[in-house]
Amino acid sequence: MITVIGEIASEFSLKTSEGKEFAFSELNGQWKVVFFFYRGQSAVCKRGCLSFKEQYDLFRSLEPPVEVIGISRDSVSQHKKFKENLQLPFTLLSDPDRKVAEMFNVPTHLGIFPSKSSFVIGPDNKIHYVYDWLFRPRQHVANILSAMSSITSES
Repeated sequence: MITVIGEIASEFSLKTSEGKEFAFSELNGQWKVVFFFYRGQSAVCKRGCLSFKEQYDLFRSLEPPVEVIGISRDSVSQHKKFKENLQLPFTLLSDPDRKVAEMFNVPTHLGIFPSKSSFVIGPDNKIHYVYDWLFRPRQHVANILSAMSSITSES
């Protein structure tokens, strides 16, 4: 279970919105942002995903490029519809039993609603930055990009 910046993100495997198996190890050696959201039907989560969409080309243009992965409890078919409707360019993964969310220690609020948390993970799978964006979806991506700038300039 990941609890602190500096820990290594554990390997996991989940289904994509296309129904294919995705292994986290496919991104070894790359910078990545893994963000957890509640549901695609939620207005706050939709805004958060759209913010990532709006800045996706910027993430990919960074040196080195950053991959973006969204994870929620939504089913594969729900993710497929959500991704198509919003034309999201990044991978969405289905975590119906919150197995991966729990590995990353993503909390729930009021015991029901999962927090919306993001993790900036380095090429060595080390966690460099964690951000909780529960009520701030518009500021979320800007904060992640700012953190990426600081982290990669230190490297």
